[in-house]
Amino acid sequence: MAAGVNKVILVGNLGKDPEVRHLEGGTTVARFTLATNDYYKDKSGNRVERTEWHNIALWRDLAEVAEKYLRKGQQVYIEGRIRTRQYQDKDNQTRYITEIVADELTMLGGRPTTDQSTEPASQTAVPETQTFRQEPELDQLPF
Repeated sequence: MAAGVNKVILVGNLGKDPEVRHLEGGTTVARFTLATNDYYKDKSGNRVERTEWHNIALWRDLAEVAEKYLRKGQQVYIEGRIRTRQYQDKDNQTRYITEIVADELTMLGGRPTTDQSTEPASQTAVPETQTFRQEPELDQLPF
């Protein structure tokens, strides 16, 4: 029996600046929310917008790119896979979170829509559609 397919493609806007952590051993992780919108007509024929929020996780090189260039409101293309993980909250309750672990990131639409006048120019000096890919770790290779 063949393995399943776990692939997600999203285009949306960052709901907040990436939260970046540098873990032991030098590994970097960045997390942020991404809003995607779709539209439909209700029974009265009115156009209704629905926003879906996605939790995004970027690791290693992609996390460093996110730390340097991504800001709230910016439009991005994300390719990755869905992963659900569990953790213990401060009350020792088991919680679950479903997130998209990105393998590819493309910045779309140029500068973020929020006011970035306080950011250094080097923070946003990236070509409008620059694509970054995460190379698989050796233990993720299928052979």
